[in-house]
Amino acid sequence: MSPRLLYVTDLAYPAQGRRYCDEDIFLTARLREEFALALCHPRDAAALMDGYDAVVVRNSGPVLHYQEVYDDFRTRALERGTRVYNPLTGRADQAGKQYLVDLTAAGLPVIPTVDRAEDVHLLPAAPQYAVKPKQGADSVGLVFTAEPSGPAGEILIQPRIDFSYEVSFYFVDRDLQYALYAPDPARRWVLEPYAPTPADLAFARRFVDWNGLDHGIQRVDACRAPSGELLLVELEDLNPYLSLDLLPDHTRGSFVAALKNSLHAFLGA
Repeated sequence: MSPRLLYVTDLAYPAQGRRYCDEDIFLTARLREEFALALCHPRDAAALMDGYDAVVVRNSGPVLHYQEVYDDFRTRALERGTRVYNPLTGRADQAGKQYLVDLTAAGLPVIPTVDRAEDVHLLPAAPQYAVKPKQGADSVGLVFTAEPSGPAGEILIQPRIDFSYEVSFYFVDRDLQYALYAPDPARRWVLEPYAPTPADLAFARRFVDWNGLDHGIQRVDACRAPSGELLLVELEDLNPYLSLDLLPDHTRGSFVAALKNSLHAFLGA
């Protein structure tokens, strides 16, 4: 009997510049080649998950929109030992954005971040600062201001950086599958293939290793700073959009094969 997967997605989520539903229709069609699979909305996952061998959380939208439901799902899954992919032990976006503050304090190459207005002096001086909710995602609640403010501990404050471009590195387990970049900073989701240098790959792997997930899909988002170095924008380990429609057929096929292998290894662990 094929392993049973509950695939969690919000097919109607209106993502700016992306079509979540197309990606999940494609992925579920390919996963059905080796798994028995059903789809559900994130609000229904906790009630349905007991009948499956694993829950695969994919394009489910920002949990900020259903935080209590998501927290209940996490609590039940941890209590029952439900297999969730990605595993719920992720230290990055799964747990909110506190990690950006912690990594800044540890001196790692991230966009400098604090979570209190009174700590702005610890950041590089800038004409404007980005302020967003610590539990946010998908630019929800993002504002740019010269005088950042907000509830201490509930916001993130970062200098607005005049970066050259953004680049994303896509991993299955700890193996890089592909990289894409947005050459125009004003068009975040107009992406092109990117050939990472050894230094780029070492940068991305550093954060994947820090996160410690043996199985799962992760997207390392970075920007090329004016100084030429890469800085981490975010480490998406909850439900990263994959932009699979932009890939050549052989790369997309390789990603699907890696995902299938990862899921089999995850279920057999």
